[in-house]
Amino acid sequence: MDTAAVERFEAGRARLASLAYRLLGSAADAEDAVQDAFLRWQAADRERIDVPEAWLTKVVTHLCLDRLRSARARHEHPAGDRLPEPLLEGDPMLGPADTFAQRESVSLAVLTLMERLSPVERAAYVLREAFAYPHAEIAGILDITESASQQHVHRARRHLAAERRGGEVDPDAARRIVEEFLAAATSGRTERLVAMLTADVTAVSDGAGLARRPLRYTTRERVASHLRAGFRPTPAKRRLAGGSPALYIAPVNGSPAVVAVVEGRVVGAVAFDVRDGKVASVHGVAAAARLTRLDAAWRRHDAGAPFIGAW
Repeated sequence: MDTAAVERFEAGRARLASLAYRLLGSAADAEDAVQDAFLRWQAADRERIDVPEAWLTKVVTHLCLDRLRSARARHEHPAGDRLPEPLLEGDPMLGPADTFAQRESVSLAVLTLMERLSPVERAAYVLREAFAYPHAEIAGILDITESASQQHVHRARRHLAAERRGGEVDPDAARRIVEEFLAAATSGRTERLVAMLTADVTAVSDGAGLARRPLRYTTRERVASHLRAGFRPTPAKRRLAGGSPALYIAPVNGSPAVVAVVEGRVVGAVAFDVRDGKVASVHGVAAAARLTRLDAAWRRHDAGAPFIGAW
């Protein structure tokens, strides 16, 4: 392949990766999809490709759709049965992030909800909300009619709106709420925890990386009990983590998150979705396979002082 063709692909790699990440919820799978697209770009008759960006967008989208359909057909990841991979603020896969809709589309809360959409609904929603494609172009990318594109996006919006309310939250205010919440959780103040949760709060976790399927909690009392137990240090938890973690508060997928770190290694992340001054949802990930990219970014990150030095 000539240098110009490689450079043209590399110029759009970050955008393709961010598209694939939103569709798959996994940075590793997104990277694989983009690399597969590069191989197809290598083998293509590029003289016949009028608009490389459009061609590559379609290729990556269909590679992701194939992965989603294949996993569901093999029952590896039934609808709604997988947690997205958390990413540290500044990761190029989180872009574009110019508008509220773009930022929200990559939050762990929305990525988790998108797991319940059909693959085509998810693709249409991401292309429209995160990348502002018109329905005519989405129809061409997905090989559907323009009317079908509109219907898929409408259904996706309706489904997400049923569980997502409220607008953008000031990051500093959200961080302060999480700091207060963490202080209450680690001190065992259950009543205060309950008061800081919305009436429709939900919590999802991978059970310290041990659960085969996400563990889900609803009602303020159950969520508060789960979080109080989760943030209570025990010898068994420290053995599982490989030591006594330091707890930091850092932006993950656009939301404040508690990041647990042992000797520079990330061993867990708990992201908080804040709405109307309270915690509306919580997403906890501790499986090492889903923390690889976050861990690598953390090692390059100036984290400052931990909120709790030794948990």
